[in-house]
Amino acid sequence: MDLALDGRRAAVAAGSRGLGRACAAALAAEGARVAICGRDAAAVEAAAAADGLVPIVADVSSPEGATGFVRDARDALGGVDILVANAGGPPPGTFAQITDPQQYADAFALNALSTIAMCLGTVPAMQAQRWGRVVAITSIAVRQPIPTLILSNTARAGVTGFLKTLAREVAGDGVTVNSLQPGLHDTDRIRALGGGADVAAGIPAGQLGQPADFGAICAFLCSPHARFLTGAAIPVDGGADAGLQ
Repeated sequence: MDLALDGRRAAVAAGSRGLGRACAAALAAEGARVAICGRDAAAVEAAAAADGLVPIVADVSSPEGATGFVRDARDALGGVDILVANAGGPPPGTFAQITDPQQYADAFALNALSTIAMCLGTVPAMQAQRWGRVVAITSIAVRQPIPTLILSNTARAGVTGFLKTLAREVAGDGVTVNSLQPGLHDTDRIRALGGGADVAAGIPAGQLGQPADFGAICAFLCSPHARFLTGAAIPVDGGADAGLQ
């Protein structure tokens, strides 16, 4: 299927590795012009060179950094039609282990305020041109909290509420807003948290997700074919979530 993304301008946050990079690569393969960011200049430049992307060094763990990224992406591309909001996850821990409220504030800045800032920097222009796509990468933890990830569970649930509200407000302007909720994928983040091939037994699909498969779903959501799909929080988890909603 031709996703009709040729010439569209996409900003993919934290796009130098993992699921962000997979989304950036999928969009570029469909003809979009893509800017990515990351904190490590060498990693960003290597990923950009490999996939034909525009590298931007930025740290989206704060609203200021997130705002700076979309500003620089807009300048480099001449505008932003597609935003893939993404950031790394906060440190693991339980309620008993996370005892400083500032840790929750930091997690909220990383996984909620950063996305809000990126939307503030891009969505009004999308509304003005009557076309735009926002896809936020959150976590399956929004549906089913993950033990030892209380910070991520909390912050990502909050940003999901924001995204749903935003989707309803801008739907009439030709802008869709959705989130993708990854389960276990074969990424550095999952390996760092102790995941690997041994956890695949708990996934009905029988294997860890591949980043490229995730990227393909993201690219479809960014296409004109998905124009009537908005306000959705879509699990991409190989069937791991057993809930009905």
